[in-house]
Amino acid sequence: MAEVIHTIEAHVATVVLSNEERMNAMSLAMWRQLADTLSRLQTERDLRVLVLRGHGDRAFVSGADISEFASQRSSAQGVADYDSAVDAAQTALAQFPLPVIAAVSGICYGGGLGLALACDLRYASPSARFRMPAARLGLGYAYRSMKSLVDSLGQMAAAEAFYSARVYGASAAQQMGLVLSVHDDVFAYCQALAQQIAENAPLTIRAGKRAMIGARHAGPPPDFEAIDAAVNACFVSEDYAEGRQAFAQKRSPRFQGR
Repeated sequence: MAEVIHTIEAHVATVVLSNEERMNAMSLAMWRQLADTLSRLQTERDLRVLVLRGHGDRAFVSGADISEFASQRSSAQGVADYDSAVDAAQTALAQFPLPVIAAVSGICYGGGLGLALACDLRYASPSARFRMPAARLGLGYAYRSMKSLVDSLGQMAAAEAFYSARVYGASAAQQMGLVLSVHDDVFAYCQALAQQIAENAPLTIRAGKRAMIGARHAGPPPDFEAIDAAVNACFVSEDYAEGRQAFAQKRSPRFQGR
């Protein structure tokens, strides 16, 4: 069954893209479900970090579900509706107010690469493979998705990836900046990192994420007043007092997000 699943444990949400029969290819319903899931998770008061992964270790996401294209992308209106659903999901991910970590194992192609690029942090398993296959399928690629590719990789690396449609292994992906590092158990690594982030001051993390969203070239114009307000809220918070007290007492701080 093609679906988006999520669990929450110890302030960390794990969102799983599941379509095992098709190597976690994203159906139209899954694009829409992902956007809805991210919208709902924004309302979870105790949430501090999100980890995005595919079902199993064979694929993160193998791309959009091509088997649907004849029915879903065969007309101008169908293409527009489909692209709107993809854009909504990727935008919701890129603008999620908390840190988002992509744990990539196996295939990460096309739309899967677009999802990974929308995350703050990306890590891969040695089996990870990355590809932008649009030029082998005859697809048009939307401006915002292309801009995300260029902003993340730089002009020449993005051009090579798009024009050649070649497959990049985990090591090459790390060298070109697609991922930060490669780990034998990428899921365990990302969960441990998520927990480490979750133990830090939530208001500080949220303020930093808001500023990072504003700093992105592909994002909307920065809301400087909102960014400044989020930063100032840190300095009048109980967590700021706790952080200073914990430092003076040489103990680990216990942040509450207030």
